[in-house]
Amino acid sequence: MKFLHGTAQMKLFSHALGFVLLLLAAMGCRQGRVAVTEFDGDTLRMKYADNIVITRDSTMTRVELRNPWGDGILHRYWLVARDAVGDFSHLEGTLVRVPLQRSVVFNTAHASLLQMLDRTDAIAGVADLKYMLLPEIHRRVEAREISDCGNAMAPDVERIIALEADGILLSPFENSGGYGRLEKLGVPIIECAEYMETSALGRAEWMRFYGLLFGCEERADSLFNVVEREYLSRSSGVQDEGLSMLTERLTGNTWYVAGGRSSVGRLIADAGGRYIWADDGHSGSLPLSFEAVLDRAGDADVWVFNHTGPMPLTREKLAAEHHGYAAFKAFREGNVYYVNSLQVPYFEEVSFRPDWLLRDYIIMLHPDSDPAKEKLKYFRKIEP
Repeated sequence: MKFLHGTAQMKLFSHALGFVLLLLAAMGCRQGRVAVTEFDGDTLRMKYADNIVITRDSTMTRVELRNPWGDGILHRYWLVARDAVGDFSHLEGTLVRVPLQRSVVFNTAHASLLQMLDRTDAIAGVADLKYMLLPEIHRRVEAREISDCGNAMAPDVERIIALEADGILLSPFENSGGYGRLEKLGVPIIECAEYMETSALGRAEWMRFYGLLFGCEERADSLFNVVEREYLSRSSGVQDEGLSMLTERLTGNTWYVAGGRSSVGRLIADAGGRYIWADDGHSGSLPLSFEAVLDRAGDADVWVFNHTGPMPLTREKLAAEHHGYAAFKAFREGNVYYVNSLQVPYFEEVSFRPDWLLRDYIIMLHPDSDPAKEKLKYFRKIEP
């Protein structure tokens, strides 16, 4: 049984293999492949998200998650009030009683979002606790208000049963083979596929769906309005063309770079930068050889990636990882930046606060601009 849990899973891989993009492509339509159910309601307009459609009437809300890796529907949910009575057996999809009150959250980003929305009280359990840089969650676990459900790759199903959970939030990936015993619990599995959106604002806009799930729709809408306003303001404030950027580094023998249509690629463009793979049509990641990356991105001005470790990363340590790194222009000229996701809440925040990440990108891509005088929030520069 395999699980991918978005940003928290990336932390797991970074311990073992180094930085792997969250945007690992891609799965086919699985359990959510159901026929269209007629529903006459008002559609909630999503401004940026492409893979979610929300329709509601006075009695229920239908949420359809489009399959971002193919045709059809990934999953369909019917959100009804917890105290609603009636026969819902005719509905095709997953019935979810809202607001959720005892959810199990596999993803550090979603746990962080619920904290932003002041709904950590609705979290009954979490997976991969040790990778969550969320003091409030750890405090509640210590106080036995939240249960540690173990490793997200192999969660403690018995503990989840004991929690009497009313929802399980996790993220899907290609050829997972389903969710094993979790699918047999009768607990709605919420497939959190926002990481496959092709824009940072599209990804963040999924918080409106989570607001519906947890009964804090107005707070979610208000937070998204802030994110949108700040993001667009910073992006529109970029006056000139920025530097070119290379992302990630070798994982074993493979270098995973973000596709040109990924949220990472779009974010670099919104920061006024030139992304090396901007002409690529993939929304997931591209597995490339070192030679292929060097050939295309050897002259990139800026290089950014994730690093995990107790000590700051130095040029010497980076060069020792692979002698070929010294051939990159960014390395030679001292324009290498990294984020230590074990020490700063990067994965906890950037999915739903891309405006904060955009600010860092603008600083790195426009070193002579006024924003560059500000301090980086997540990244730090490797000193020459």
